[in-house]
Amino acid sequence: MKRWLLLVLLFTGVAKAQVAVGRLAPEISLPNTKDSILHLSSLRGKVVLIDFWASWCGPCRQANPKVVALYKKYKAQGFEIFGVSLDYKKQAWIKAIKKDRITYTQVMDKDAWRSAVAETYGVNGIPASFLLDKNGVIAGIDLEGRELKYKIEELLQR
Repeated sequence: MKRWLLLVLLFTGVAKAQVAVGRLAPEISLPNTKDSILHLSSLRGKVVLIDFWASWCGPCRQANPKVVALYKKYKAQGFEIFGVSLDYKKQAWIKAIKKDRITYTQVMDKDAWRSAVAETYGVNGIPASFLLDKNGVIAGIDLEGRELKYKIEELLQR
């Protein structure tokens, strides 16, 4: 019994340790608005912000204009955003994308809070974000404001 508990604790710790600054971001493969599967790894070579959000999340929707502005400011320099929606309803998600004028990559995990991707990334609340360098390595978690802008600029210059 003790061995089994130790193994559970060990594997739980390993899963959480995978998502940390300095580690390669785990792959995300989810459908976009047209049900095509998109892969996070397809953005290698660019600085990427993974943005976990949902149409029903007030703080997420309030943050979206800032995220859209970041994308507009840095996209020509090699910056991308990989939005991961934890919505239950596809139509609500699509409506929010249009209303918030989101033009960057969007995928949805219809499992919402039961999302294996959110669990892998240790997302317990949204909005949540992970900034990746050009090699897909996590360079920052939940950065905001000036700190986020500074880190994006730093990573773009590398």
